[in-house]
Amino acid sequence: MSDQGLLNKLEQISFKFDEIGKQMVDPEIISDMKRYVGLNREYKELSEIVKVYHSYKDILANIESAKSIIQTEKDPEFKEMARAELEEFQQSKVELDEKIKWLLIPKDPDDNKNVIMEIRAGTGGDEACIFVEDIFRMFSMFFKEKSWSFDVLNSNAGGTKGFREISLSISGDEVYGKLKFESGVHRVQRVPETESQGRVHTSAITVAVLPEAEEVDFELNLTDVKKDTFRASGAGGQHVNKTESAVRLTHLPTLTVVECQDGRSQHKNYEKALQVLRSRLYQAEAEKLDKERADKRKSLVSTGDRSAKIRTYNYPQGRVTDHRINKTIYNLSNFMNGDIQDMIDALIMAENAERLNESKFDES
Repeated sequence: MSDQGLLNKLEQISFKFDEIGKQMVDPEIISDMKRYVGLNREYKELSEIVKVYHSYKDILANIESAKSIIQTEKDPEFKEMARAELEEFQQSKVELDEKIKWLLIPKDPDDNKNVIMEIRAGTGGDEACIFVEDIFRMFSMFFKEKSWSFDVLNSNAGGTKGFREISLSISGDEVYGKLKFESGVHRVQRVPETESQGRVHTSAITVAVLPEAEEVDFELNLTDVKKDTFRASGAGGQHVNKTESAVRLTHLPTLTVVECQDGRSQHKNYEKALQVLRSRLYQAEAEKLDKERADKRKSLVSTGDRSAKIRTYNYPQGRVTDHRINKTIYNLSNFMNGDIQDMIDALIMAENAERLNESKFDES
């Protein structure tokens, strides 16, 4: 794309940004929560591009000014200064071109959403349940590092240790954009505590990362939802086990079932279960749309398919390998203590590169 072509595109974005700003103070739009939330999200996404657009305009003007001085100025000293400045401006332009290229990559509209995460034991019996707890701990430490808040929605204890499954909600800045790559099968290779002959066993767990659906995203008809209550099992003391505080919701059209029993009141469990149900149905709808777009875009990085083996944690070799981008980190101990940002950054880069290629394909 030529400089003028890029400038025209950025000018259109700037105009759209200003128009959205005007709409956001319109009382009619403020009263329509769905429209307002959508506009506010778009306004935030465009703000950085507009900031760079103004810098880009200034750089182009400075380049033209420096060139003009070089052509018309008689004083050799002034000419030399202009040449030095031109070199600096051109270098700044190269850097801005690169930045703009990445900023113009089409964004996933769900990246700014909060998340419902579900971690479940797969093959491997008790060892898989223990690994569920290990991965939950790893994520918990990462959330604290990011200053994200999280809340356990539901958990079922394993046979001896760990969890058969655990689900939680995570809130913070761009949570889904960072965590969506964690969806899939996580495989662990290590010697279990119960293994007397030192043989390495392979176990697997599944992680599902769902963008949390707000009421403005997905309208859930409560007449389609059947509610059952039952006594909670597991830890929680006498209060938990003697009252029917646990809640099971069934979405009758799709037969989607959600249980929540970690809260101490039925009302709290109902609200949490409704949150998970809405997110699961929203995700199912999103997956249906993704399949319709499959001929245009086939992403190995962010499909989020729970049946796909995405990562192996090899304890004897002290490494973790992500199979989608063939990246290996040889510091498993730190990784399991929540130091997973490098892997996430590599996955984001891979997705951005893919989206950039896709946008080039769309333009051609």
